[in-house]
Amino acid sequence: MSRIGKLPVSIPAGVNVSVADNVVTVTGPKGTLTQSICGDITVAVNGNEVVVTRQNNEISNRSYHGLYRQLINNMIIGVSQGFSKSLLINGVGYKAELNKNMLTLALGYSTIIDYMIPEGIQAAVDGNKVTISGISKEKVGQVCAEIRSLRGPEPYKGKGIKYETENIRRKVGKSGGKK
Repeated sequence: MSRIGKLPVSIPAGVNVSVADNVVTVTGPKGTLTQSICGDITVAVNGNEVVVTRQNNEISNRSYHGLYRQLINNMIIGVSQGFSKSLLINGVGYKAELNKNMLTLALGYSTIIDYMIPEGIQAAVDGNKVTISGISKEKVGQVCAEIRSLRGPEPYKGKGIKYETENIRRKVGKSGGKK
């Protein structure tokens, strides 16, 4: 039995979970999320808990068991609390500006990069810190990864875009002149 999959997911007050035709719908104060479930995984709502079970012990079903339990847990957290990640922009002349749903980034290239923020995601810019938030953990992580990939951090001077909690291992530069 999957260690993660066998744990029930508790439903907080104000969140409604419904299952119909292998589609789980979670509705809360921040919005609604849906997730389709493959045929051999069963999702049941028992009072204040969501229980995920599998019908047999095939390898794919064992991996889906824990996956769907965690996806449902993330959906419940997302519609009740939401998710957010912060990115730090470091470098001389590197800056970010937000105009409605367009993030404009100056990252040391000859052109300015315009990144369209997807629907359902909110962005905030405070100096050199960009905060991405939303109800879907998957979308928040994907948007942050796409923004970070525009100019990843480099190990010598630390220039680029990095996650706020990320540690960049710094390297020493050249060590002296000709001999």
